[in-house]
This record gives sequence, C-alpha cells and structure tokens, in this order.
Amino acid sequence: MYFFKFIASLALAVLSSVEAAPLALPTAVGAGYVPMNERTFTAEQHAEHERILKRSSLGWNDWNCKPKPGKNPLIMVHGLGSNAYENFNYMAPRFAAVGYCGYTISYGFYKSIPLLGGLNDMAVSAQELSNFVDQVLNATGASKVNIFGHSEGSIVPRYYLKYLGGATKVEKFAAMGPVVTGSALQGLVPYLTGLGLYDPIKKVIDPICLSCFQVLDNSPFLQALNAGGDTMSGVAYKFIASKADLLVTPYTSGFLRDNNPLVENVTLQDLCSVDLSGHIALCLDPIVFHSVRAFFDPTAPQTVGCLDALH
Repeated sequence: MYFFKFIASLALAVLSSVEAAPLALPTAVGAGYVPMNERTFTAEQHAEHERILKRSSLGWNDWNCKPKPGKNPLIMVHGLGSNAYENFNYMAPRFAAVGYCGYTISYGFYKSIPLLGGLNDMAVSAQELSNFVDQVLNATGASKVNIFGHSEGSIVPRYYLKYLGGATKVEKFAAMGPVVTGSALQGLVPYLTGLGLYDPIKKVIDPICLSCFQVLDNSPFLQALNAGGDTMSGVAYKFIASKADLLVTPYTSGFLRDNNPLVENVTLQDLCSVDLSGHIALCLDPIVFHSVRAFFDPTAPQTVGCLDALH
C-alpha cells in the first residue's frame, strides 16, 4: 500500500544522498535506462498520472453535488505518503453511496516529489486544507463540513481547527489510525534518541520529508499543537484506533486527552474483538466505515459490531 511505497521512496532518496561508487547496470537494462532517483517528471507527466487516478473517482469529488438535509459535505484527508485518490478509494465511494457529497484533498507535496502527499510541513498543509474547505463550502453552499482523516490526516485538521479558524467551519471530525501525542514507532524513537542518532537521521530525512519527524512521539510540532488542549469547543470528535496498529504505537497515543463531552475515543477491538485491522487495513474496514457513518449521521444504525463486516 501507499505507506510502503513511501518508505521505499524515502529509502531510495536517502541512499541516493550517500556518495558511493556507481553500480554497473545489468546489460538487459539498456543504455537508455535512467535510475528512478535521477529522473525528472514534467508537468505533463504529473497531469497524466492525476488524470488516470481520477478515473476511479466515481460518485465523489463531484463539484456539482448538493448536500442532502442533515448531511454536511464530507472532506477526507489522507495520511503520510498518500494522495487524494489512494487513501479513500474504499471509504469515499461508500459515503457517496449513502448520500454524502464527498471530497478528497491531495496536500503536502514537497520538492516536486510526485504522488507522495503529506511530506511538507504540516502547518503549510493545514493552510492547503483551509483553502480546500472554503472551496467545498463555496461549491456546495453549505455552512459547515465534516472531516474524516487517516493517520497524518488526523493531525493536519487539528492544526486547521486550532490556528486557522476551522472550528467555525467544521461540525464533526472523525479519524482512523489517528496520531495525537506522536508515534514511538515500536520503541524506535527512544532507541535512536538514546544512541544519539535521532538528530543525524532527522537531518537526512528533513530535506525530503518535513512532516516525517513531526508525527513522532512528543515532537515539538505536536507539543505545541497539544498545548492548552487537543480539541476545540463546538466540534465533535471520534477517533478510532486499533490495538493491531504497528505504525502508531502505542495505539493509545492516537486518543484525544481533553475532558470534552464531544470527544469519543474508540478502540476498534471494542467494536469487534476479532477485527485485527492495522494502520493501513483500517482504510478498507467496513466496521470503521459503519462506525464513522453512525457518528456523522444519527439516523444511521448506531450499534456497530462484527456483523457489520459483512455489509
């Protein structure tokens, strides 16, 4: 999935920054072969890939859609290393099928790296989200939107809500695989810190991904974002985390801390004990869909459990 594509791209970029003797290419490759890390992509190539991806955007990203009563336009915010079309290609059609005007945003592209969104400073990405929300409100005539985020898509909207006036434009905010205090990455973060390697590795990664270290455990970005409270008054929240999430660890680091009656932190296994969806599989999980739908729509079935995996 997109996360592993992202990791592979990071590894490629890091390796390409290290001086090494050139490797002999297999003769079958041909003289005209250009290694991926040395290629440049034209605006036309970017546009062509975007066009291909948009072919699967059926029923959502419809700028002529008019919201039905009781259903705010729904903006879906992807995770680190993804884009508008990959991350929600299961959830977006399902929400469209039950009557939502759904929109997905690609944000955070950095240094012309194609397809991998969410790499830029999350403060910059939040401004992109702010502009997109205004675009959706203007197109639909709605007064507020709902937001559904995954992974980094749980952080960028919180910055928007807190610093960019988003709390007056968002009614409900749901997230799956959320990040609140930051991921320890299975203990890797404190381990690298103890070895004195955290800062040297950050210096290598920052030139290609400013957000990568912002999402980690107690990063300065998250400390500042969470200072004084991690929610905004008047906005309802539902954050769904999984015990099987191996990327946001501990999984409870994805729970909101504020004592806010409009906050609902949900452990996926409390909905269905045998649902072992991890960080990526959450995006394809029908139980997550039904739980978020119930949050957005009080007229939808409110009891969600294992049997909801069947429909």
